Amino acid sequence: MAKISKNARTGQRAANAGSGRDYIKVVKSVKNPDTGKYAYKEVMVHKDKIDEFMKEK
Repeated sequence: MAKISKNARTGQRAANAGSGRDYIKVVKSVKNPDTGKYAYKEVMVHKDKIDEFMKEK
């Protein structure tokens, strides 16, 4: 399960074009296939590419 920060607002994209507000921090849990333990992957992702990041393994 992944959590997306509350600052990921999409309503005012035109006003914030080209700024750092276009990127959000995404935390994704990744399971290690050998041990079965979970680790957390924190990445700064552009708002338009969140779906691509969540689909990759």
